[in-house]
Amino acid sequence: MLFAAVAAHAQNPQNRHRHQSLADLINAYRAAPGSCEGRPAVPVAPLALEPALSRAQVASGMFLEQALERAGYPVARAEAIYVEGPLDEHAAMAAIASTYCRTLLSTQFSAIGAGRSGASWLVVLAQPAPPSPASQLAGWQQAGKAILDAVNAARSSARSCGEQQFAPAPALAWNAALADAALAHSLDMATHRSFSHQGKDGRVVGDRALQAGYRWRRIGENIASGQDSPGDAVAGWLSSPGHCANLMHRGFTDMGAAYAVDSARASTRVYWTQVFGTPH
Repeated sequence: MLFAAVAAHAQNPQNRHRHQSLADLINAYRAAPGSCEGRPAVPVAPLALEPALSRAQVASGMFLEQALERAGYPVARAEAIYVEGPLDEHAAMAAIASTYCRTLLSTQFSAIGAGRSGASWLVVLAQPAPPSPASQLAGWQQAGKAILDAVNAARSSARSCGEQQFAPAPALAWNAALADAALAHSLDMATHRSFSHQGKDGRVVGDRALQAGYRWRRIGENIASGQDSPGDAVAGWLSSPGHCANLMHRGFTDMGAAYAVDSARASTRVYWTQVFGTPH
């Protein structure tokens, strides 16, 4: 990440191509750079114009990546150049190119945005973050049933959960009400970026199951956060003695599971909930 300030005097060239934005001028320079720091420079690919980069508001003390995430553009890497003084795009380009030609010609970036406020200019070059693994997940019901399949495969064999030994257990049945209770809690955790068996409304798994219409005699819940697939979530539960014991408990007959992500934020994290039950 780079923050740079350059003071420049306004220039008044006779031929101003005012239809060209600063980002356009930077791409034209990348296509035919001539030289950089006194040495011949080779052309590089143009940068994609990205409006979100132009909208970034970089407050004092804020990391550039944080500002870009707030603008809806998560990045793997980014650099910013700040220029004070030029009154048009060509003057701004002259000030930037004379000092930051290496940055402008970097092949580490694929996108650009340029914003202006009076005589203040901000150029942001960025490489977007790769797609979140959450974007590759199936729908929550399909993922929940994949968890059920993995759980039943685990229950089919004897297993040690820490110091507890468990014999093979009967397969669990999918229950739509427990799945709804699991989804409600995953959504609650994702929305509030919390990780707890107690929801923000104070309810716990038994309350959520009853609200979903499941009258239970025995109830249990596993939660997880950060795993990118149903298989990873189940593997994590199996490696934890308490979660594993829930999963292998012969007293449970039904199960529902779901995941949720907070789509309002750029950096997504997956929240998983698995609810076990035995009805009255």
